[in-house]
Amino acid sequence: MHLSKRAVAEFFGTFWLVFGGCGSAVLAAAFPTLGIGFVGVSLAFGLTVLTMAFAIGHVSGCHLNPAVSVGLVVGKRFPIAELPAYVVAQVLGAIAGSGVLYLIASGKPGFSLAGGFASNGYADHSPGGYSLLACFVAEVVLTAFFLLVILGSTDERAPKGFAPIAIGLCLTLIHLISIPVTNTSVNPARSTGPAIFVGGWALSQLWLFWVAPILGAILGGLISTVFFAAPQPPLREEMARDRP
Repeated sequence: MHLSKRAVAEFFGTFWLVFGGCGSAVLAAAFPTLGIGFVGVSLAFGLTVLTMAFAIGHVSGCHLNPAVSVGLVVGKRFPIAELPAYVVAQVLGAIAGSGVLYLIASGKPGFSLAGGFASNGYADHSPGGYSLLACFVAEVVLTAFFLLVILGSTDERAPKGFAPIAIGLCLTLIHLISIPVTNTSVNPARSTGPAIFVGGWALSQLWLFWVAPILGAILGGLISTVFFAAPQPPLREEMARDRP
């Protein structure tokens, strides 16, 4: 399939991830008395990836994340020449998802971006007040393991048809661990969308949520390549093959 169509799939997939995941945090996490809390937000992020993996995995591979795309390049599962188109589509999709979420959220009296709008942060802007170093380490390690799960579950030797479930549940687990630390990024596009609307501190801290996830993705891709890899087809072909 032509790169432009795959990029469009990445745009809509990342839109869904940000709108669904951040939307659950902004609109439902602390809803007056029956909010979904951290567990609900974690499930929401995992479900966005799971549903989109089935919807567009056979089209684009369902990266939805610049760090994942970089990790797949390192793991020799994605061509570097296509990386810029994917990253641009993912970031634009995240911004569009955040824009629609803002239109909805701002329709409630008393809404304010001062609440963070699901932005990621460290130190004073970490939900639990975690230090820059702690947040950096968390994002690197969690993204590395995310890549290990993605590359392992889509390996030709893995059980067929279960990759979207494994990847979605892995992202759920990542959020269960790290929402109190950084509000969970592991995805530079997801971090960029809300940060653009919040501005100020969110933009000034955004660098961490590009650098750390990409380093983690490179680490995960290298570990998988060195220790576990077998010759693989491109990821989108695997997703098409794995569909029930």
